[in-house]
Amino acid sequence: MGSCPDVIVVGAGIVGAACAYELAQQGADVLVLDCAGVGSGVSAAGMGHLVVMDDSPAEFALSAWSRELWLDLAPRLTAREAFVRCGTLWVAADDEEYALAQSRQQALASQGVACSMLDAQQVREAEPALRKDLRGGMVIPDDAVVYAPAVAEWLLAQPVKGRIACRLQTRVARLARAGVVLADGETLAAGAVLLANGLQTVELLPGLPMQAKKGHLLITDRYPGTVRHQILELGYIKSAHNATGTSVAFNVQPRPTGQLLIGSSRQFDSLDPAVEPAILARMLRRAAEYLPELPSLNAIRAWTGFRPATHDGLPLIGPAAQFAEVFAEALTESFSKQFAGDACHRSTWLATGHEGLGVTTALATGKLIAAQMLGTPDGLKIDASPYLPARFATHAATTGASHA
Repeated sequence: MGSCPDVIVVGAGIVGAACAYELAQQGADVLVLDCAGVGSGVSAAGMGHLVVMDDSPAEFALSAWSRELWLDLAPRLTAREAFVRCGTLWVAADDEEYALAQSRQQALASQGVACSMLDAQQVREAEPALRKDLRGGMVIPDDAVVYAPAVAEWLLAQPVKGRIACRLQTRVARLARAGVVLADGETLAAGAVLLANGLQTVELLPGLPMQAKKGHLLITDRYPGTVRHQILELGYIKSAHNATGTSVAFNVQPRPTGQLLIGSSRQFDSLDPAVEPAILARMLRRAAEYLPELPSLNAIRAWTGFRPATHDGLPLIGPAAQFAEVFAEALTESFSKQFAGDACHRSTWLATGHEGLGVTTALATGKLIAAQMLGTPDGLKIDASPYLPARFATHAATTGASHA
């Protein structure tokens, strides 16, 4: 690769890796920068659940297409990437939740997603470890799980038409008209800059409409066969889209190792990465309501992560032009016009704000970014407009000025 790549991708998580892979697959030379290692941030902190979600038509379109891409990719992955098509079982505790499951099943089936309803007896047969009085559930057999950090490494190592180079342990201090400026003062030039570094994107473009959602996870010792599907309560959908406060919901995943990965929690009032015993205890109590034997299992580790969440629940995928203009104007008020003129590359792009669906939607995000950056929209299966950063231009103009 020459001294000036076509694209600098900031962020080597699963989203950044998927974007770099797709850009290089179409012939671009890509330099990936990360302040730590490949897949070591939020990609490593999450569950790696590949799931179709349908809270909105745009969320469904992105997650369903990306899951299709994952299923196409799966035969090429190795054991290290830990792809398992375990399916998702959404469990209903009562008649109201069962009616919700029926509505979701009908809506998903009408969109061509394989899914079916289970009565109480079928749920007991599918997952004997669940409590016995559940009303029923809905199973989506083609949902899967994957180990995102390993897939990120795999994507960056694939042979492609262009070239991919990585510089890890390399922090980007700010954007510049030519590219990016590193923490040590080095300037790296590129034809375009793509910010795919989750919440850290806000450090480079203040005013982006994102906030942190803290989450806890816990993993157990090996108990093979305890659960077979990724299992979630129907209430997870509501808690996942809360805009304030703290919530927990039952969410358990069988790992290929035989371990159980248990979630989930969401907090808006903490930026402290420490595990909070009260929140963890609340999450585990909720899980034990569905898995009565859970308290007898041996837990070996708990950790937290911060999901990058936008104000409308959809990611930012596309050109950052409006934000760049607002950011430059804000800087002009505080700094010299010369510095403001160097505030952003003329071709700055965003692939961030995926909240809890970053792994699921990474592959489709890569295709959306590559099609827009390289001008090759013919292969897109969905409309890119719901995810464009331009939808928040008014919000950015208001908050951007507050950073001046």
